[in-house]
Amino acid sequence: QVQLVESGGGLVQPGGSQTLSCSASRFNLWMNWVRQAPGKGLEWVSGINIAGDETYYVDSVKGRFTISKDNDKDTLYLHMNNLVIEDTAVYFCVGSDEWHSFDYWGQGTQTTVSS
Repeated sequence: QVQLVESGGGLVQPGGSQTLSCSASRFNLWMNWVRQAPGKGLEWVSGINIAGDETYYVDSVKGRFTISKDNDKDTLYLHMNNLVIEDTAVYFCVGSDEWHSFDYWGQGTQTTVSS
């Protein structure tokens, strides 16, 4: 079993930055960030492989978000820049044993982009 605990959400102004963290009991083959905006379904945002040398992003966040991980601290990060209102969502840290299998979920952290 894998335990994932997110932190770092909160209120941020449009154009601002925020970093989300996910403390993991262990890393899976792939680690992901998935978000759910109010009234909408789940949306995969970004993924990173266990070696940390492959990263992928949904088109809407490319150039603004950066996924990274610290193996020594067993922590996954999502660095978010130039935030827009449409980034408002609950962000989940998700571990995958295969690409996009989404096997293990954290409880989520709320990011609200508003002026």
